[in-house]
Amino acid sequence: MSDDETTDTGAGGLWVEVAVGDVRIGDRVRARGAEFTVARIDHPFLGRDEMVCLIEDTPQRWHAYPAVLGGDVEVQS
Repeated sequence: MSDDETTDTGAGGLWVEVAVGDVRIGDRVRARGAEFTVARIDHPFLGRDEMVCLIEDTPQRWHAYPAVLGGDVEVQS
């Protein structure tokens, strides 16, 4: 998917592919089959400047998504 491509999700909005480095706290992310709202971004991750960890932290679940800064994820707009 190119930078200007989107996926229609119906009433929930569109999914737009963005660089991992452009993800912000509060973004709804879809990556590797999981959807979650980013509550925290750890950078550097595991001591590596090129890695981040996007973290969901809710009363229902905790989810961590390690990612390379040069990669892409989908964000709901």
